[in-house]
Amino acid sequence: MITRWLPAENIQIVDSVSDWKQAITLSAQPLLAKETITEDYIQAIFNSHRELGPYYVLAPGLAMPHARPEQGAIKNGLSLLHIKQGVSFAAEENDPIYVVIMLCALSGDEHINMITALADIFSDDERLSALLKASSMESIQTVINGQ
Repeated sequence: MITRWLPAENIQIVDSVSDWKQAITLSAQPLLAKETITEDYIQAIFNSHRELGPYYVLAPGLAMPHARPEQGAIKNGLSLLHIKQGVSFAAEENDPIYVVIMLCALSGDEHINMITALADIFSDDERLSALLKASSMESIQTVINGQ
């Protein structure tokens, strides 16, 4: 089910980024290209970060930025950015962040469905560790597909 929202073309691997804003901007690119989100969605994430801090950093090495549906969501979708060198999100013990999964859901129900699918990966220490250490498209897809 997760591959429906996170196809291969929504996965990117980079060596490094300059800062957390570039990580979010870059992770949004596949969703922008497919008109899944608008630029307003990215700005809403930046605004929330400024107001609330990095609330979307879920675990050491893992961030899941998202905004509310009315803030620029057009379709349901996910993107994944793997940053080999990691980047600081000012998230204290959870930095550096290696994996940024941008989530875009049109409704609360879809949001829950996506979170539930992702939780299968995040709650499995071995799968999460493999995702954070993955360095190729194949290894990322293997973790996502549960193989």
